[in-house]
Amino acid sequence: MTRNSNQVTKSVEPLLDKGARRSPEEEALCRLLIRLIEDYQQSHPVIPKLGPKEALEALLEARSLRQADLLPIFGSRSRVSDAVNGKREISKSQARKLGEFFSVSPDLFI
Repeated sequence: MTRNSNQVTKSVEPLLDKGARRSPEEEALCRLLIRLIEDYQQSHPVIPKLGPKEALEALLEARSLRQADLLPIFGSRSRVSDAVNGKREISKSQARKLGEFFSVSPDLFI
């Protein structure tokens, strides 16, 4: 969230606390601020920080790929399976190759 969106959130809190004691003008302002917050949240979705395992799973799913499609990168089915299941860390070399394969930053896998 940006500084301005934090200010809007802080501005609406006292109005929400007033509840039924809000004046008609305060009610209108409260509704407007809530609408602005909702619009901002819809246009700026929060992307959670994924771990290497989750990032790899998400990319495989998003591209309708199977673990077997990663054999050229990992060299064996067991290594692919271990990486996808989080049993084995992804090496820097593998992260670089995965980054090239998926056209993303290798840092995603480290």
